[in-house]
Amino acid sequence: MIVEYGGQALDECYQCGTCSSVCPWGDFRDFRLRNLIRLAQFGIEGYEGEDLWFCTTCGMCLDRCPRGVKTVDVVRSIRNIMGEAGTLPPLLQSALSGLEGNGNPWAGDPDKRSAWASEVGLRPHTDESEILLYTCCTHAYDPRNIKAQRTLVRLLEKAGVKWGSLGNDEKCCGDPAHKGGRKDVYESLRDGNTQQIRGLKPRKIVVTSPHCLENFKKNYEGLKGVEVIHVAELLRDLIRDGRLKPEKPVQARVAYHDPCYLGRHNGIYDAPREVLKAIPGLELVELSRHHEDSLCCGGGGGRMWSDTPVAERFSVQRINDACAQGAQALATACPYCVLMLTDSLGTVGKQDTLEVVDLGELLARSVGV
Repeated sequence: MIVEYGGQALDECYQCGTCSSVCPWGDFRDFRLRNLIRLAQFGIEGYEGEDLWFCTTCGMCLDRCPRGVKTVDVVRSIRNIMGEAGTLPPLLQSALSGLEGNGNPWAGDPDKRSAWASEVGLRPHTDESEILLYTCCTHAYDPRNIKAQRTLVRLLEKAGVKWGSLGNDEKCCGDPAHKGGRKDVYESLRDGNTQQIRGLKPRKIVVTSPHCLENFKKNYEGLKGVEVIHVAELLRDLIRDGRLKPEKPVQARVAYHDPCYLGRHNGIYDAPREVLKAIPGLELVELSRHHEDSLCCGGGGGRMWSDTPVAERFSVQRINDACAQGAQALATACPYCVLMLTDSLGTVGKQDTLEVVDLGELLARSVGV
């Protein structure tokens, strides 16, 4: 049954244990992905238990597996079976029910999807638009990320970019359902979004979340042939082309946190760093774990909607790491990461020594918008 739900990789695992040894959970609790897969291979009861929901789909095991086993697909497949049976974790179930009914997992009013743009203005996509700006649900509804999204629009306006949006017709890319066990909800969103986007015939799609990037580029078969890039790549290109000129010094020591779905899953490491290095006065430092070794923020794979004890939060370790490097700011390029890191910043009481910032927010300070 697991194979039927998309877990064909299950038969490829030969139980070397690499996945368990590199899994970030190893630093926090006794969690062995290898055991879960083994139980699933034999169809033994237990693979559908609590451990199934700890996986953040960070991709560390995918990156290191000597046989290239798509372990995340196995986890997703088992979760889909649980979702069909109606046995999802309560907080995740609530978010996915909202996703099914409202087109977003944050219980946001779909008629107010574009309310975030009230201070900066919203441009509808037209034939003249250079890009279709696809705003992540978290950027549309979460107060902290709304600030980052407004800053992005100011940067686009400063650069003279002809951008356009779907406005209130925009819906979630489906990532929470794709990773969280509601294959039916995901496929419905994917098909609807594909039809709507195809109808616009955009020259290029710019997404604000690495999770949208992952889905649009790899899982939306109907968007094959349409260029999709992350906003970090766009900002890098705008600087290279001279359309954005970071001239005002930003005197700060900044560490950069690699989001899993921007880095390991899509190989985008240089673009955000190039943006930061273009800012005069800014000193870029690396965390102890960076690039391919970066530690997950803990919010992927549906764990954004979970109640994780403070001692087990990956994001707390990232905050402590940034402080250990003497960073004054911790920058990232994912709305989930911004949320998780900001929350942990307050939890450990480091607000007076460190700030969590979106990549575009630092650039805006130098550009002067």
